[in-house]
Amino acid sequence: MSKKKQLVEPRTLKGFQDFLPVDLITRKEIIRRIESIFEQYGFAPVDSPALEHLDVLLGAGGENTNKELFRLESPEGEPVALRFDLTVPFARLLAQYPDKLKAPFRRYAIGPVWRADKPGPGRFRQFWQFDVDVAGAPTVAVDAELVAIMCEVMEAVGAPDYRVLINNRKLFDALLDGCHIGEEARRKHIMRVIDKLAKVGEENIRLELADGRVDDSGDPIPGVKLDGAAIDKIMAFIAVTAPTRMAVVEALAGALPESKLTTDALDEMRAMAEALAALDVSEAHAVFDPSLARGLDYYTGPVFETVIPASPQFGSVGGGGRYDGLVERFMNRPIPCTGMSVGLDRLMACLTELGAVRPVNTPVQALVVTMGRVPQAETLRLARELRAAGIRTEAFFASRKKMQMGNQLSHADHYGIPVAVIIGEDELAQGVVSVKDLLAGKAERADIEDREAYREAGKAGQTTVARAEAAAVVRRILDAHGTGD
Repeated sequence: MSKKKQLVEPRTLKGFQDFLPVDLITRKEIIRRIESIFEQYGFAPVDSPALEHLDVLLGAGGENTNKELFRLESPEGEPVALRFDLTVPFARLLAQYPDKLKAPFRRYAIGPVWRADKPGPGRFRQFWQFDVDVAGAPTVAVDAELVAIMCEVMEAVGAPDYRVLINNRKLFDALLDGCHIGEEARRKHIMRVIDKLAKVGEENIRLELADGRVDDSGDPIPGVKLDGAAIDKIMAFIAVTAPTRMAVVEALAGALPESKLTTDALDEMRAMAEALAALDVSEAHAVFDPSLARGLDYYTGPVFETVIPASPQFGSVGGGGRYDGLVERFMNRPIPCTGMSVGLDRLMACLTELGAVRPVNTPVQALVVTMGRVPQAETLRLARELRAAGIRTEAFFASRKKMQMGNQLSHADHYGIPVAVIIGEDELAQGVVSVKDLLAGKAERADIEDREAYREAGKAGQTTVARAEAAAVVRRILDAHGTGD
């Protein structure tokens, strides 16, 4: 008696995603554009393992990040975890290879990171980050360069109406000192609350700064238990706005207590405003925003975050800041550092939602289509000739019944291949090929209902040329459609 085969259900883990060609081709193009910008600013590529010793990661990002770590055990029984960002591993590298990574040092890295977070729009448990960091440069001029890079990245990927929001952790420190809030755990709690402003709104922030509130699911959220005067000062501070970056700094001066920390923080923001102006960074795209808190505990100075207001459901698509104390977890001397990252998955989800990226199913620019008894060697030879001319070419091979011309052209249509180069027995004998502009033919047939007229329209954009001229003709068609890159 035969047993029925038990099939494994094909499925993907919650918070994880598969990447098909239509996803990866566009992603790789976005990555190339971003890498080009990073290298233009003098950053060199660096990479590190996905797994780190648990003590390397534990405590670096704060209490919430500790809870989101994917914890494992090595074959030797050591406690390890998947990296939750690319910044902490970079701090380890600086301490581990001081002779090879001599400061000042600029690096970029791209790779997956993991957080056991609640999945949402553009939010995954495995996601890709694209980081740039500078080690050994204490000046905010470098922070300003990172903001300029972020703006260039957003322009290069076609992000509409983006904003890079900028603040400084030292401003918050001055504010909380003025409110006589010294306990570190309480200060971190306040920062976590303010970091949720865009998600939950001012009224809920007030409640969380006071005695707490109950969220939409009915769960209680504990409050910081500040008095009304302290809450009013904090809310007045995060509400400060002005038409220009320098005007925001001057407005903040009136919302902060007089102290050396306040003076130093405001001086840094003025220097940042001057550096951004020198880099010709638009006031409309890079904005000083006192409400920006950034959730990770390791930030010590300027912080920044990139949002696309047209798609608020995705939150920030990038961000970063200065983390001058992080390397000291690994060595006995400080190394000032600053950096920023682009959340590649969230950025791609946002751009796709807004129609800012064109889906591409294949890198193939030309399909070699055969008719009749054309030897396979000739198909390969023609494909090689086109590839030698720099045209990405697929030679169509399938089972015998699928080698009909209609099936071959259907294949091209399914994947969006723009050009077919057709060779049959007659063409082979005469030293010619037919070059068919498939995109033009599709456009001609778009609104035709009559069957005969539809067939005639399908011949549009087809021409017979000498085989030696085929590559040049294909190139002209690709350039005309903007697919010749």
